[in-house]
Parts: sequence; structure tokens; C-alpha cells
Amino acid sequence: MKLKILVVAGDGIGPEVTGEAVAVLREVAALGGHEFNFSERRIGGVAIVKDGTPLPAETLSEALASDAVLLGAVGGNEFNSLPPDKRPEAGLLQLRAALGGFANLRPAFAFKELAVNSPLKPEVTDGADIMFVRELLGGLYFGQPREWNRATGEAWNTMRYTKDEVARVARVAFKLAQGRRKKVTSVDKANVLEVSQLWRATVTEVAAEFPDVTLEHQYVDAMAMHLMNQPRNYDVVVTENLFGDILSDEAAVITGSLGMLPSATIGGKVDLYEPVHGSAPDIAGKGLANPLGAILTGSMILRLTAGLEAEAAAIRAAVRRVLEEGFRTPDLARSNPEGYQVLSTKEMGAKVREAVKTLLVNA
Repeated sequence: MKLKILVVAGDGIGPEVTGEAVAVLREVAALGGHEFNFSERRIGGVAIVKDGTPLPAETLSEALASDAVLLGAVGGNEFNSLPPDKRPEAGLLQLRAALGGFANLRPAFAFKELAVNSPLKPEVTDGADIMFVRELLGGLYFGQPREWNRATGEAWNTMRYTKDEVARVARVAFKLAQGRRKKVTSVDKANVLEVSQLWRATVTEVAAEFPDVTLEHQYVDAMAMHLMNQPRNYDVVVTENLFGDILSDEAAVITGSLGMLPSATIGGKVDLYEPVHGSAPDIAGKGLANPLGAILTGSMILRLTAGLEAEAAAIRAAVRRVLEEGFRTPDLARSNPEGYQVLSTKEMGAKVREAVKTLLVNA
């Protein structure tokens, strides 16, 4: 299997965690005789400093010529005074739009080994396994008109969707559910918003194409509560851009750390992969970052872009094995720092590589 992967590590802890993800992918390639070619380009704050723009033309060109893009994180406090379209995050939004991926897949699953890290009771989270499907190219983040009029003290954004935009992301959710527990929960605010009324009506229409999948609707405010008290009731959750951003981050409580969550954006010219966490500038360069979300993001590249399910499963199993053996990064050891072997970012990556090698050699 040949695979061309562009790495845009970005800012803060991005280079640290993507470095460990790439190292794991190289291990998989070596063991399986695959040819994974990696290139690196700049995005975000580092690109603003060195190139004068959050998304250099050469980064975009290289991304469009790749099979997959692995992103670290973007953002930094020193850029907060810039206009929104000049900030590091603008580079990410531009990249997403150019690659065309409209469905953002964000799995949230419970690790029994990390149950102590969650404020929720283990009996609530045990067995929880949710796939969020977030529409990524519409809604408030992209809708026009949008403006902050400093002279008048007003600002406005536009939430806008077409029926076709809703239908295509809904089909992704239903197809995923067919390979899981055959249930889709669509989240909206149809009791208030006309856009949500369109969303609900369209998802209901699409559901008729998948008679083997059960559909339910939830208002976003109720869903925020249900995620915390009955997460095991949900299989695939599909929702619009803003709601999906908020709910999938909230679901990090199920896992115990935002640093554990991977994501993939599919449906466009090139698939885009990134851990859910941010750039965490306060711990950047200190070896404290949790690389497991980025490593699990690498497993999604293998499964969704490369079709290497066995290798992807080996990475997921390796992460579980390392946790079972009591290894933690600092964010995962806060509840009992003396009870675990606390590792640096690089040390955790090395442990996962060792476990991956063992699993694949003995498969």
C-alpha cells in the first residue's frame, strides 16, 4: 500500500503530538511492507510568522496532491488581536473548505482504564461508544453575511444550510450506523430555528433510504444533558457545524481527557485528520502533551483512507494495552499521580510503538 501523507503540525503542541503519530505510522509501514511518504508544510500561527499568511499557497497545493492530511493544532494567544480572517484558525477553515470534506467524524468512547479521570460515574460511561458526524462546511462558521461593525457596536453571523448539504452529511451518518448499532440521533433546535426545521425534515427524508436504521431527533439543549447522564444510549449522532463542535467536545468527559479524541473529515478531494484538542500553548515544548489522540487519529487514516483495518485496529489495541499497563501522560494521571507511571510525550509514543510492533508481529 502506497500512501502520501502531508503533515501540517501547526502551533503549540501540534508538532509534538503529530511527531509521535507519524512515528507510529512509520512503524506500521515498516512492519507491513507499506510505503508511506510524509511531507511537511506550515499552517496557522507559525505560517503567519514565517509566510505572512495562515495558509501558504504551497501548503494548500501539497495538501491537494496528497492522499491524506494530518493536522496537529493551530492557534496562539499572541494572535488574538488579529482580525478573524487573519488568525491561525482562518488557515484551518480555508484548508477545510479547499479540501471539500463536509463530514467530520469524531468518535467518543469510554476507556475503562480512564474511568477515574471522568467526573461521570463508571456505570454511566462504561461501554459508551458514540460516533459524532458533524457537518463541517456550513452553518454559522461559513454563512454569509458576517461582520463585526466596530463603529456601530454590532456584529452578526448567518446560519445557512441547503437541503443538499444536509442530505449528504445525513447519508454519511446512516451508512456509518449500518456498520455499527443501527441507530442515528439527529440533533437540532427545530422548535426555534428555521434552519433546524429544514435540517429535521431533510434527515427524516434521508432516513427512508435506510429502513434498517432507527432515527430519533433531539433538541441540542436536551442532548447536552443526555450525553452526560445516558451516553450509552447513543450510537451515531449527526448535527450541524456549531452544535457538533460543542457536543463532541463535551463528550470528551466520557473518555476522561480531550487529549484522547481523534477526528477525520471526509467527503471531499482529500481526507483531513486531526486530534480534537487545541494547541495548548501553556504546555508546548515541555513534553507534557498527550499524543494518544493524534496517534488514534493516525489509526483513522489507516482505516478510512488506506483501508488497512487490521493495522488500524492494532493501533487502537496498542493504546488500550499501554493504558492497561498503567502508563499515563500527566493529563491522565491527575487523579492519582503516584499510582501510575507518568511518561513524557515521546515516552508515551515509544510505548505505543512497542505495543503496535508486538501486536502486528504476533497477529
